[in-house]
Amino acid sequence: MPSYTVTVATGSQWFAGTDDYIYLSLLGSAGCSEKHLLDKPFYNDFERGAVDSYDVTVDEELGEIQLVKIEKRKYWLHDDWYLKYITLKTPHGDYIEFPCYRWITGDGEVVLRDGRAKLARDDQIHILKQHRRKELETRQKQYRWMEWSPGFPLSIDAKCHKDLPRDIQFDSEKGVDFVLNYSKAMENLFINRFMHMFQSSWNDFADFEKIFVKISNTISERVMNHWQEDLMFGYQFLNGCNPVLIRRCTELPEKFPVTTEMVECSLERQLSLEQEVQQGNIFIVDFELLDGIDANKTDPCTLQFLAAPICLLYKNLANKIVPIAIQLSQIPGDENPIFLPSDAKYDWLLAKIWVRSSDFHVHQTITHLLRTHLVSEVFGIAMYRQLPAVHPIFKLLVAHVRYTIAINTKAREQLICECGLFDKANATGGGGHVQMVQRAMKDLTYASLCFPEAIKARGMESKEDIPYYFYRDDGLLVWEAIRMFTAEVVGIYYESDQVVEEDPELQDFVNDVYVYGMRGRKSSGFPKSVRSREQLSEYLTVVIFTASAQHAAVNFGQYDWCSWIPNAPPTMRAPPPTAKGVVTIEQIVDTLPDRGRSCWHLGAVWALSQFQENELFLGMYPEEHFIEKPVKAAIARFRKNLEAIVSVIAERNKKKQLPYYYLSPDRIPNSVAI
Repeated sequence: MPSYTVTVATGSQWFAGTDDYIYLSLLGSAGCSEKHLLDKPFYNDFERGAVDSYDVTVDEELGEIQLVKIEKRKYWLHDDWYLKYITLKTPHGDYIEFPCYRWITGDGEVVLRDGRAKLARDDQIHILKQHRRKELETRQKQYRWMEWSPGFPLSIDAKCHKDLPRDIQFDSEKGVDFVLNYSKAMENLFINRFMHMFQSSWNDFADFEKIFVKISNTISERVMNHWQEDLMFGYQFLNGCNPVLIRRCTELPEKFPVTTEMVECSLERQLSLEQEVQQGNIFIVDFELLDGIDANKTDPCTLQFLAAPICLLYKNLANKIVPIAIQLSQIPGDENPIFLPSDAKYDWLLAKIWVRSSDFHVHQTITHLLRTHLVSEVFGIAMYRQLPAVHPIFKLLVAHVRYTIAINTKAREQLICECGLFDKANATGGGGHVQMVQRAMKDLTYASLCFPEAIKARGMESKEDIPYYFYRDDGLLVWEAIRMFTAEVVGIYYESDQVVEEDPELQDFVNDVYVYGMRGRKSSGFPKSVRSREQLSEYLTVVIFTASAQHAAVNFGQYDWCSWIPNAPPTMRAPPPTAKGVVTIEQIVDTLPDRGRSCWHLGAVWALSQFQENELFLGMYPEEHFIEKPVKAAIARFRKNLEAIVSVIAERNKKKQLPYYYLSPDRIPNSVAI
């Protein structure tokens, strides 16, 4: 009688093992086996991290094995089980791999195909076509779109983390409890004694050290020591937390009437301001998005304020970027003076603090939340709804959406919801952050997610002209490595553009992103379909880069750049000055966040800057969804390219007092998970 050796691997995460009964059936081209109980006498089967083998004898030859069915039935209490993979040794000595990497819950079952990636057109056998269709029908019931707030990209239909499908939940919900994490962070930072001191002002800048000095690193200390300097202010637009706003100024806007006379003492080339603009030496950052956004009113005891400044910057003879003019609101006038480096020290300093605060709001809500978290969730939901596990694009992308839907659900539950943690410390809490996302959706375009195009669109591509833009330099290296990798994988499974065009599941995935994620907005420029291998490779590069590199660039520097409160105030407690020559140091300190809000802010930026436990970094694919040698070779080449980038960045950083490492691949997690 034919005998098969079945090897079953259980996951190594917490609670992955099970004591339930596990049954296995084999479905082959010549017949199906009976249901076999996988059980060894006097042995604890399916323990966490275990790899167990069983002999399964069948009555007659089954032919080519097409599917393996695993059923879990209750032993005592329902006991979820995480199945990594099954391998089968056939009576002829062949080995077949069946990747799973899924939870089986309740009296559940899972039907697995062998690990070879297949497009829909490759499946000619009825039972395989049926399996493919049923899997997507089930997933589409589990992964439903929902509008969390009007004007937002659609998100997963789940009120809280525990409502999510088990496969996309965190292994331990405690690890991503924002309330717990922020409180724990404040404890670790020894600042919990201040956390309830709302309305209590600090005495002076040095006073902020009380919540800062206990924990420090090279960059945050440097920020604390140099934050008032124009060079440090300008540098942050290139390599700080939010390096995506600065653009080359090609024409001075009418709403910002800066003249040569005003900025003459800042210009170093003996040229007029207009000539400096023509030569490409002037840059601008405009926070127009914040104009008219409602400031936080959730605490009746503290008035909070927002501004929508415009900042003009200059590339000096040392090729460094420095600020030369700041206007604190959008409409020029007598009560909206243009602040200059030649003004009184505290006038200029407060103007810069207002810009830093505005930058913080745009960074948190748009650059970070909208353009990495929410966008990656859209890709993730569309992937689960439209691509079966056997599809090569599912296998490629699944590692890059790991925990993304879970972290976003948790954020909607605790962070950005009404009365959430966002309201605690941020001037855009209480609904302003929602208005900002609704407004920023018009600028969320496909082209703006294509890294090289986004850099060019802001006129920031020239390394000769702007030599210290490390975000651009490292980002282009990582983008190109991802693009080469996706092109290789696409080339393995799609031998022509026609095959791409005729892949219905792929087209449904792309269309789902456009219709639901981007709400069918033509102006978004998101494709409704992909027509060529090159276009598909670029699309996949956008998905992977956004979830990995872009998120890393704007997330993991938050403690570095935002822990020194005056450098990134989450709220301002007095309106912007309307005249020059009146600002005092006392006024600045009274404008900055109070003790309680400072502590909540510090806890937040600390918690958000930490990697997940057991973080998987770019190029790491421990779940072997792909079994084919050509793809494994492509992954190996991808890793090698990433290692070369790590070396390039490490070499450059050796010579830097202020290293830039957020886009070093060994620090880029695979997915948005924090």
